[in-house]
Amino acid sequence: MTVKLYNSLTRSKETFKPIEEGKVKMYVCGPTVYNYIHVGNARPAIVFDTIRRYFEYVGYDVEYVLNFTDVDDKLIKAAEEMGEEVPEIADRFINAYKEDVGALHVKEAVHHPRVTETMDEILQFIEGLIDKGYAYEADGDVYFKTRAFDEYGKLSHQSIDDLRSGARIQVGEKKNDPLDFALWKQAKEDEIAWDSPWGRGRPGWHIECSAMAKKYLGETIDIHAGGQDLSFPHHENEIAQSECMNDQTFANYWLHNGYIQIDNEKMSKSLGNFILVHDLVRNHNPNVVRFFMLSVHYRNPINFNGELLASAKNSYERIKTAYDNLQHRREASMNLTNDTEQWKEKINQHVETFKREMNDDFNTANAISVLFELAKEANIYIDQKQTSTEVIDYFMSTFDELTSVLGFELATEELLDEDIEALIEERIQARKDRNFSRADEIRDDLANRGIILEDTPQGTRWKRQ
Repeated sequence: MTVKLYNSLTRSKETFKPIEEGKVKMYVCGPTVYNYIHVGNARPAIVFDTIRRYFEYVGYDVEYVLNFTDVDDKLIKAAEEMGEEVPEIADRFINAYKEDVGALHVKEAVHHPRVTETMDEILQFIEGLIDKGYAYEADGDVYFKTRAFDEYGKLSHQSIDDLRSGARIQVGEKKNDPLDFALWKQAKEDEIAWDSPWGRGRPGWHIECSAMAKKYLGETIDIHAGGQDLSFPHHENEIAQSECMNDQTFANYWLHNGYIQIDNEKMSKSLGNFILVHDLVRNHNPNVVRFFMLSVHYRNPINFNGELLASAKNSYERIKTAYDNLQHRREASMNLTNDTEQWKEKINQHVETFKREMNDDFNTANAISVLFELAKEANIYIDQKQTSTEVIDYFMSTFDELTSVLGFELATEELLDEDIEALIEERIQARKDRNFSRADEIRDDLANRGIILEDTPQGTRWKRQ
């Protein structure tokens, strides 16, 4: 079977052909780390982690790079408001990002480059563009000559003349053409900055990813991915500057996930419908959140609300119940062999269907439907008077295999009473130490494991759901 994916560049499904056999070079645009990430940021984290997992499942070695933008206008503004330094804020929210997406079972990237740690490569990249005539310096700022790249607009499928009609030169900008974009920005007074041939300053947003992708993956990569909102201008500008600098294709395939809406409205601070992942994973089982995100094809928009999340919880629990029933029935099973191979073949057919759906542009919605069919088959099997341990193990290992690709878990670790008591003691101490985040984390972890805590005047009591 071959993997087919939808390439935003050509607007068509294409058979994936890696640059290097057996290897995938994949770059994903990560967050600007000035605050906790919201649910919109969680979708690309989950989607592209799942795509990475599937490539690994079918035998590829995935060089997965996800960057952190740890200096820009938003970080500088946050530092001013909080009375802190930019690096302090960046460190805190990078750790928060890793914690939040880790709760959603997102695997660590092979490389997590940061802008501030890639400054030499960024400066060299900009100097190279100037030397080749694609960029120019203007009173301490450096701009890319957009019209010098004949194919500008090929990702967003817009003509350069249409783009120019809506472009404006902002107050303080010294660029020659409204379409030109900043590669380097002159620092304001008391602003975080680095030395450069053009004076103290910092990089523009777009140049960062081009430099980091080149540093870790080379001049041409297999897959560049990110949210649909990044297609223009960010990814368009990356293509322009990278292909002008390197004289070759920047990325062979471009993947973009669809938008998230909250109750059928676009997420917006003014509407107050901003949902932070930090809060979401405290109040809901992360397995259910991930299940929900994958229940819609990644290119389609997805609507997020409590009712739909509750429906996803019910769906997830239907599959989990089948898994738990298998585990329970296993204790009463025997080593029968009369129809073992027939049942294994039925299970294998579901695995092949799962692969077929995932090979078709990573259709996780249909892949989840395969899990429902597998659950139905498992329920039919354990309703028999006699069952085989071997078949039940085969069902369970298949569930584990397929859900691992999708990144959620069905098996739950049964906590012993003494483990629960130890966690309660840790929570009590955390509250005494005013470490309320750890106290809440323990409470939520126990709740996700079916343990309900009750704080009473006589102390903390617990019960199983």
